Amino acid sequence: MINPITNFHYSNYRYGKTMNSEHKINANLQKTEMSELKSMPRLYSGNIIYFNPSFGKTDNIHEKKYDLNNKTILITGGTGTIGNYLIDSLFRDYSPKRVIVYSRDEMKQHVMKFKNNKNTKLSYIIGDVRDEQALERAFKNVDVVIHTAAMKHVPICEENPEEAVKTNIDGARNIIKAALNSNVKRVLAVSSDKASSPSNLYGATKFVSEKLFSNANKYSEENGPKFSCVRLGNVIGSRGSIIPLFKEQSKSGVVKVTDKDMTRFFMTPKQASDLILSSIEIMNGEEVFIPKLKNTSILELAKQVAPDAKIEYIGARPGEKLDEDFISPVEEKTSLDLQDRYVILTKEAFNEHSNLWQEGKVLKDNYKYSSSNKEFKMTEEDLKELINSQNN
Repeated sequence: MINPITNFHYSNYRYGKTMNSEHKINANLQKTEMSELKSMPRLYSGNIIYFNPSFGKTDNIHEKKYDLNNKTILITGGTGTIGNYLIDSLFRDYSPKRVIVYSRDEMKQHVMKFKNNKNTKLSYIIGDVRDEQALERAFKNVDVVIHTAAMKHVPICEENPEEAVKTNIDGARNIIKAALNSNVKRVLAVSSDKASSPSNLYGATKFVSEKLFSNANKYSEENGPKFSCVRLGNVIGSRGSIIPLFKEQSKSGVVKVTDKDMTRFFMTPKQASDLILSSIEIMNGEEVFIPKLKNTSILELAKQVAPDAKIEYIGARPGEKLDEDFISPVEEKTSLDLQDRYVILTKEAFNEHSNLWQEGKVLKDNYKYSSSNKEFKMTEEDLKELINSQNN
């Protein structure tokens, strides 16, 4: 079998925080999860549906093609916010044989081990997605890979383009090669809405990685791995997310907003983890799954988080768009509405969608799933519920 993935070897590198700060992060994650369960955004508002597991179980909407029970699941970047929620969801809603956390941050792994010290099915590997050989060792006897590891911060990627490429693109190639050379059955890569018509390096690296994962299916044998992606919106409560930032800034009486017209899609970590896991169950390979979310302006969000603070406009950061499109105009032509999410297909798969996705509906012409589209706008009540879900 010809393998197009080029060999790259890079040494691991790590960074850590103090033990106290890590315990605070974990405490905040646990508090966030409890508050989120008490105050989840409403499922319905107009014709927009928030993705939520209580809205339609996968078995009732889509054909379930893969069972996560009794499987060994490896999560790259598993010590991050999404990784923590994935682990909680896997052990709450499924019965995995084993879950492996693969990450380069030894301090975070130490904190996670302390938090989950009674869970004998959870194990840890220090490793970097830049290290192809380490990945191949880690993938032995693994059934499912969830790839969340990435350089994610737009300004940092702009300032360090070579590092972003090494992690987000070369790392994706290493994941693909290791999966093709092992017995892995499913690989789901976590991407971003910024991969749609990218205007910054982070979005561009995610766009390229999506193409790599989709194309990898061509090199997989009949019983080999299937590769798909899922795009997430801005995940509140994750590292560097905007609501905690606004709350911290409000203590000084001034909240800094990039642009009064800037808009974004937002989702909770729980929504993200549920979307990821259910997408693994229904994927055929080559899909990019898209959540159904609502949008808001950054200014309105700031006013709700810190109503008494003064607003200071600082301008968009390098590479930032005013609005985000989850599905580009080109992608709309091969996308389907699957009731509880959207899916972008390859042209070939779209032509066969009546067989593969019988429940899917073709998007109408000039369908604009953009954060600037007022059809998807949050109400004031939606915003309050979103913010309350982050109360500690």
